[in-house]
Amino acid sequence: MDAPVKLKNRVVLAILDGWGLGPNTPGNAIARADTPNMSDLLRRYNVCKLKASGEAIGLPPGQMGNSEVGHLNLGAGRTVFQDFLRINRSITDGTFFQNETITSLLRRTKEHNGELQILGLLSDGGVHSHIEHILALFKLARSYNVNISLHAFLDGRDTLPKSAKEYIINAEKALEGIGKISSISGRYYSMDRDRRWERTKMAFDNIMWTGPIRADTAVQALENAYAAGETDEFVTPTFIEGGRPIRKGDGVLFMNFRPDRARQLTEALSSKNFSEFDTGQRPDLDMATLTCYDSRFGLPAAYPLEMVKHGLGEYVSSLGLKQMRVAETEKYAHVTYFFSGGNEQEYDGERRLLIPSPKVLTYDTKPEMSAIPLTNGTLWNLDKGDLDLVIMNYANLDMVGHTGKIDATVKAVEAVDYCVGLLLKGCKESGYTLFITADHGNAEQMLDPNSAGPFTAHTLNPVPFLIISDEVTVKDEGILGDVAPTILDYMGLKENQFMTGKSLLIWEN
Repeated sequence: MDAPVKLKNRVVLAILDGWGLGPNTPGNAIARADTPNMSDLLRRYNVCKLKASGEAIGLPPGQMGNSEVGHLNLGAGRTVFQDFLRINRSITDGTFFQNETITSLLRRTKEHNGELQILGLLSDGGVHSHIEHILALFKLARSYNVNISLHAFLDGRDTLPKSAKEYIINAEKALEGIGKISSISGRYYSMDRDRRWERTKMAFDNIMWTGPIRADTAVQALENAYAAGETDEFVTPTFIEGGRPIRKGDGVLFMNFRPDRARQLTEALSSKNFSEFDTGQRPDLDMATLTCYDSRFGLPAAYPLEMVKHGLGEYVSSLGLKQMRVAETEKYAHVTYFFSGGNEQEYDGERRLLIPSPKVLTYDTKPEMSAIPLTNGTLWNLDKGDLDLVIMNYANLDMVGHTGKIDATVKAVEAVDYCVGLLLKGCKESGYTLFITADHGNAEQMLDPNSAGPFTAHTLNPVPFLIISDEVTVKDEGILGDVAPTILDYMGLKENQFMTGKSLLIWEN
């Protein structure tokens, strides 16, 4: 029997989702907030600036990071090349146009005299999808002489709030002669991930049964929504006259590459046992997805999941240590599934704490979200003393930041700061060292520098990494993939040979 592992230190890693390091401008909600705890820690301890965008996290140069990619890199201990980059490369080298999942769907659709029904977020935000992938699919469908019906989901969250017209016009030009946009919908409805099934139902009814709201063109539908005070994210599902709802014999391809916000609508369209709302006489559909959204759906994926093995959670478990993952609903998948490299299951010695997110329409109305019960639940578990590693996430800065409401985001920052104070006190009392970082920036840039209007997307800024300890300090710069090796180093554990990230520790003599 192996000798038990001797730990040097126990660690709590707090991920302050959306806390980026940016200049002190009028749009920096973090700088505007009253943050006695974080301000004190950032002054007293060396802050390592972690690259959280572009090639450092496996994305194309200049591409902003996101929560999925950030947690994947944090947990893996190395740079993980993302589906986004994988798909881009396949389009460039031509293998996209030979992808068997897509080409076989096109062949079957043609044999059944159907149309290719394309669902997806129509933007260049690059977080959940990219318009270039959709345009490449248009080109491939044209080569098979298969007509297209596009159901365009509008962004306004990872792009500017009123930017959809450009994407719609570009898509319509590319569709000339082979199809049209059949419907539009704000992602608030078509990409809900919080089990607000009434939203998903509105999107479902729009693409399957044509819905109650109509417009002559997609641009007219967008202009009607703007006139009603809606921005892209919140455009009420609208069917376009002359469009085609999904019909038996059609092929259906969901073109988002990020799974979490594509799952509910996919489940409604594909599951034989779906019971969250009435789907009517929905036919059995020949459906595929760009990536694997959930293995339980049993749908073919053009780019199957490449699970990231030997990450921090798996490695700690293999040593017989105990760990816990903590988040509220909005970020629960990120500290579990994504942090674990695409593994849904708990590792041996792992337990999880899920705190429900508040049931509100938008989080600017409750910027504190569930940060306090999340903190209290964590402290209760720390007090038990049986855990060696805790991974937790505060969702506030990201979720409230996405609303574009700067005053509410300031309150979100202050709520997280208050909880960091509680957490630090509890860590000291229970014998844990607090590590603080983030997965990407957001709240430090709430105003668009060009228009001075709301900026709701993530940023390219680095994120902080600091260790609240007088025994060590950290290097000045690093990447998200360096955090896991640093944790192992601080805990006194042997190096994980699969991690290419480097420890950022500098031990104080």
